[in-house]
Amino acid sequence: MPLSKKNSTKQVYPGSGWPDTKQTLLIVYFRANTTEIPMRILLLSFLLVFSANLTLLSQDTTKIALPGKIVQGDTLPAIDLNSVVIFPSGKFDTRREAARYDRLVYNIKFVYPYAKLAGVKLKQIKEVLDTIKNEKQRKLFLKKSEKELDAQFGDQIRDMSYSQGKILIKLIYRETESSTFVIVKELKGGFSAFFWQTFARLFGYDLKAVYDPKGEDQGIERVVQMIDAGAI
Repeated sequence: MPLSKKNSTKQVYPGSGWPDTKQTLLIVYFRANTTEIPMRILLLSFLLVFSANLTLLSQDTTKIALPGKIVQGDTLPAIDLNSVVIFPSGKFDTRREAARYDRLVYNIKFVYPYAKLAGVKLKQIKEVLDTIKNEKQRKLFLKKSEKELDAQFGDQIRDMSYSQGKILIKLIYRETESSTFVIVKELKGGFSAFFWQTFARLFGYDLKAVYDPKGEDQGIERVVQMIDAGAI
């Protein structure tokens, strides 16, 4: 027996708020075109499947294991997060200041990989030297290492500008916690360190220069941290 048109538009919701799922299905069902039985069946089937999926999702019992720690007798989830450094945007009063900063960033990005490599190589060389007791063998090893480094990186370092060279000396201190003068003195002796310091002074360099990230080298440190964080 066909449903009346009056019944097909009637909506009765008990109480306030949204109707429950069964009542919604019945309302949609009665409001469907009564002359199109296949379409009614398709629509009702779709809504039944959709309702069943919602029920399954609401009953999801997936468990995720989290590390935890006990605080005053209660077990609480504890997750270690990586540190995040927030860098304020740079503000410059003149175009010249902005250009100077851009040049500093360029120079640091150019020499920073060499400084990091210097830290790694120095550690490796010291580890090998600790196993060599014979002074002659130590000198031969240092000479061989020097030739290998010169063949691999000599041309690039010799082509560095004056500003890049000064930054490299600073960053080597940052990576090794030792000035270039101290490194040369430890590896090749006091006379060699004195000679290279005197020679470097002729070109305006100071192998005894230290790194002061909270003082005069604060700008360099900021750029290096941004590079490490992938911000630039």
